[in-house]
Amino acid sequence: MISNALGLVDSAAECRANQIKTLTGKLKSIEKWITKTEKKLKNASLFYAKKNWRNSKTGCCFPLSCSLQFRSTNWGNLRFQLHNKRRRRYQLTKQIEHLTAAPLRVKVPRHQVFIVGSKDETKGNQICQWDGNELKFRVPSFLESSFGKYVSSQIGNFDRNINRLPETGAKTWHFYRKNDKWCVAVQFTPSPVKPVSRSSSYGCIGIDMNPGSIGWAYCDGDGNLKAHGQIPLQMGLPEGKQDAQIVDACLQLATLAATTKSPVVCEELDFSTKKEELRERGRKYARMLSSWAYSRFYELPKNWV
Repeated sequence: MISNALGLVDSAAECRANQIKTLTGKLKSIEKWITKTEKKLKNASLFYAKKNWRNSKTGCCFPLSCSLQFRSTNWGNLRFQLHNKRRRRYQLTKQIEHLTAAPLRVKVPRHQVFIVGSKDETKGNQICQWDGNELKFRVPSFLESSFGKYVSSQIGNFDRNINRLPETGAKTWHFYRKNDKWCVAVQFTPSPVKPVSRSSSYGCIGIDMNPGSIGWAYCDGDGNLKAHGQIPLQMGLPEGKQDAQIVDACLQLATLAATTKSPVVCEELDFSTKKEELRERGRKYARMLSSWAYSRFYELPKNWV
């Protein structure tokens, strides 16, 4: 329980720090946009204040235009956007000040039990043991008169390779209450996965993920290009169809890796800075970056084994 509470506090502190970092990045992006816009409006005002601005050979950095349909000008729209950005800047400033000074509040659930295991015990735990079908829980001595020496229950099997329990090693069981039902989870050290590919010194497959496609290239140990291609990706699909096409792309890459017996390498990108500038980059850019399932694609290869 102490470890769980410390984990919740550390997680809350890390989330608070990440939130403050994100808000600070958004504030810097807004400050940059405001400075650029104010300079543009100032230069345009100085240009149109001249008497002979119509005969200017250089022109203005912000030419005036109007919309007959909406009966508005680009000058008025830009000043309205500037007003909203200033309000947003004030809001972010106050929010960052509040998060910096506010104490952390973490809720530790009451309806949960941890049974810590040990690798020296039979089946990884002295009190709670699972034989593949039935889970036996050893009852404390002062409750044996009411419940007996053991309380047993059948739970689902771990059939998938990524969740199969090893025979050895410590197993810590976690019982918690959810939707008026008792649920059980187990924490264990997984068995080491046997590598099926050769070392990268014999060659590897490099991939480059873009919003519309995934490019791949296979090079041998000397860096010579042996094969290359692209896997198309369609943007703007619903969540289910998008996940299905990403899975299909991962299966194609897994087939290539198994055929060449080579590992798959990829670049690690950080879009936190770009996502902080979504409000200032326009709707099209924000829609493209938000619908790009970059993180989801790199979650699936971890489960290939």
